[in-house]
Amino acid sequence: MSKPIVSIITPVYNAARFIEETYDSVKNQILQEWEWVLVDDQSTDDSFQLLLELSVKDQRLKVHQLPENSGSGPARNLAIDLAQGTYLAFLDSDDIWTENKLSRHVSFMEKHQAAFSHTSYGFMNEAGEVINQTYHVSNKPVTYKDLLKRTEISCLTAMYNQDLIGKYYMPDLRRKQDYALWLSILKAGHHAIPLDEELAFYRQVKGSATNNKFKLIIKHLKFLREVEGLSVLHSLYFSFHWGINGVKKYYL
Repeated sequence: MSKPIVSIITPVYNAARFIEETYDSVKNQILQEWEWVLVDDQSTDDSFQLLLELSVKDQRLKVHQLPENSGSGPARNLAIDLAQGTYLAFLDSDDIWTENKLSRHVSFMEKHQAAFSHTSYGFMNEAGEVINQTYHVSNKPVTYKDLLKRTEISCLTAMYNQDLIGKYYMPDLRRKQDYALWLSILKAGHHAIPLDEELAFYRQVKGSATNNKFKLIIKHLKFLREVEGLSVLHSLYFSFHWGINGVKKYYL
């Protein structure tokens, strides 16, 4: 296989009930020049075996497993390290893409010479039923300070061009490691160019890490202080805006 246009980065942990649906959304992409790098984080269900079976049928799947359970950050980082494509796209093991996600997104990034980009997305429930709601991204490039106020870059829509900016990795965090990755790209001086088209669907799973938004505000404040190194005042300022925008995103 020649160099893929896109490397899809996916951490896997106990995703046996969703992974085949996610695979179908990747398999049915209009743009077919992709590789899918999946790293199992020592799942206790049949996820790893299912991935191995799928990889026999479709050799574009590159299946790996961490030696011990380490979290989605290290799993994604191994996938990033192994990725050969020009573009790195991120997709969690329970989410899905529309069939034109890669073709439309790559075309958009090439047209705008974008090194980093993200799109709008919809929501679905655990049964895969689409909820009548769309999260719309901004209508202008997103900067580092913008993202501190509004977490609009979702992992299932993010894509960066590693040929242009190199590989960016996630810090060793159990939570918010993807957010930290986006911030590190923006802090380096790049902007995230938004594409306001619904090209993916986020699965809302009961009890997920992002289910309780109120509790996350304090964790966000702590993240800004300890990971981003912001002052107390700046952390409070950005956390206030982040909380307000979170309410608008999920409840208004």
